[in-house]
Amino acid sequence: MQTTTKRDLCEKIARRTDNTHIIVKEIIQMFLDEIIGELTDGKRIELRDFGVFEIRKRAARKARNPRTGEVAHVPEKSVVVFKVGKLMKEKVCNSTSV
Repeated sequence: MQTTTKRDLCEKIARRTDNTHIIVKEIIQMFLDEIIGELTDGKRIELRDFGVFEIRKRAARKARNPRTGEVAHVPEKSVVVFKVGKLMKEKVCNSTSV
């Protein structure tokens, strides 16, 4: 599986929009910063046909160190979850490239 980076996305969008790589990079970074900010404020991000980002609480639990067998307490924490949107799910599931 090949990895696409933010830089790769910036270059593709810059070519398609006839903008400079620097402008596109700044816009993408602003977009990502806004998503992070909204999630930090406890809000849910819904991007139609793409998916939904939201914060969920992961309950405290007991874990075990596999080396020593010692029990460790893992506190409650917040995690970001992503649920895939309908259109993306259909396109990815029907994709032949894997």
